Amino acid sequence: MGVRIVLAEDSVLLAEGLVRILERAGHEVIATVSDAAALRNVDLTGVDLVVTDVRMPPGDGDDGLRAALDLRRRRPALPVLVLSQYVAAAYARRLLSSEQGGAVGYLLKERVGRVDDFLRAIETVVSGGVVVDPEVISKMFGSAVIERLTPREREVLALMARGDSNSEVAAALFVSDAAVAKHVSNIFTKLELPPETENRRVRAILMYLAQA
Repeated sequence: MGVRIVLAEDSVLLAEGLVRILERAGHEVIATVSDAAALRNVDLTGVDLVVTDVRMPPGDGDDGLRAALDLRRRRPALPVLVLSQYVAAAYARRLLSSEQGGAVGYLLKERVGRVDDFLRAIETVVSGGVVVDPEVISKMFGSAVIERLTPREREVLALMARGDSNSEVAAALFVSDAAVAKHVSNIFTKLELPPETENRRVRAILMYLAQA
């Protein structure tokens, strides 16, 4: 099923290329904008996904990222896929700190050239998952501690990484919600993510993705 997409990209050539890729895959680009101000004012009615560059006019700094975060405040959990030319872990952290049930992605622009990876990222984000470029993950985290998890805990974390809620994990594994809650608690403990850790579910998922 096609996805209705708003595309924000100030490079005309790249924007045209992305539109062709997306439409060829059966998606619909319902609006394209070339600056962050226009992105902030876009009509979100019927929008399934926003794809935006980090650096956009008018400031040519992180304007695109900030506009995307503003949109997520307007419509919580709006799926957003951010593209960047640089391995900027700080940008990724800002996007992930807005996490409201997942539905965020941060990819390097070079990854777009790998069309299958790009389209899979769109599918994951629209379905509520989290996608972060492997190079950015390695910048954000050192050596992960996924090896501490039991096979069942890794299975639970894998389902979390695709965007499943605890109840959806329970249904997929044919176990009780209470059993999943216990597994999730154990995962957080073993990955050294105490309750006061900001967005620890997303951080656990990132650690998993770094080792996947």
